[in-house]
Amino acid sequence: MHAITIPVPGGPEALVWAEVPDPAPGEGEVLVEVVAAGVNRADLLQRQGFYDPPPGASPYPGLEVSGRVVELGPGVSGWAVGDEVCALLAGGGYAEKVCVPAGQLLPVPDGVDLVEAAALPEVTATVWSNVFMVAHLRPGETFLVHGGGSGIGTMAVQLAKAVGARVAVTAGGAQKLERCRELGADILIDYREQDFVEELHKVTGGVGADVILDIIGAQYLQRNIDALAVNGRLAVIGLQGGRKGELDLGKLLAKRAAVTATSLRGRPLAEKAAIVAAVREHVWPLIAGGRVRAVVDRTLSMEEAATAHRVVEDSTHVGKVLLTN
Repeated sequence: MHAITIPVPGGPEALVWAEVPDPAPGEGEVLVEVVAAGVNRADLLQRQGFYDPPPGASPYPGLEVSGRVVELGPGVSGWAVGDEVCALLAGGGYAEKVCVPAGQLLPVPDGVDLVEAAALPEVTATVWSNVFMVAHLRPGETFLVHGGGSGIGTMAVQLAKAVGARVAVTAGGAQKLERCRELGADILIDYREQDFVEELHKVTGGVGADVILDIIGAQYLQRNIDALAVNGRLAVIGLQGGRKGELDLGKLLAKRAAVTATSLRGRPLAEKAAIVAAVREHVWPLIAGGRVRAVVDRTLSMEEAATAHRVVEDSTHVGKVLLTN
């Protein structure tokens, strides 16, 4: 088969479409013929040499795909050859075929195109596990998501709105903010022109956000604490603004607030399977019912992976960028 390889880490030009050995499903795995793969910032970090795959994972980038089941490994039940699926991966999605642990497979939701389904696994698993399973966002609470125009952001806005939360977003520019509004965001903050702490306090009467989903990290750490409500929960899932920040524990104590930081890729299979099962139970009905949808900015061919990486690096997109075979 062919896959996107990274012979030497570097810029987008480091991505090389090459012939590689065919994968074979092991115990508890399913072989999927890839129709489309989602592009994530983790893929960019792997290409640059900063984010190696977990032990035993495919060396090729790609953390989510959609496609068709072509072979079942030993011990797999509940799936059949020919099933249309999407899947959460630890790697290997930028390829013509990929092996997937059966617990990380999902059926394509009703009403969703097979290509479009590749935009769902990573964002739904990330948002549901952090915002709902960890931070326990509840109806009536105020939720802030940074990077509202990203794949994560567009899904977080919709899911938070679907459960009855008041949704605030930060994004760069009027166009992205308007897209967030169309998806259900109530409070729109242009981080280029406005201070999100001040704006959030203004619209909440000084209360702040009950839950914040953050992709920035160190650069926003203290300001996120300032923006939290009493008993607020901050979930950090990205480090675009740095790894090390200073935190005023006194403010954290006074607010009785919590800070969590999680990643998805390196979790044990059982934890990933539990998250995927929760997504199937809670999110898939919302998608099938039309209350939540995949937001796809553009679709490129797998051989155009370098172009896709440039688009994501430039942050000009809204929603997901997909690669197709």
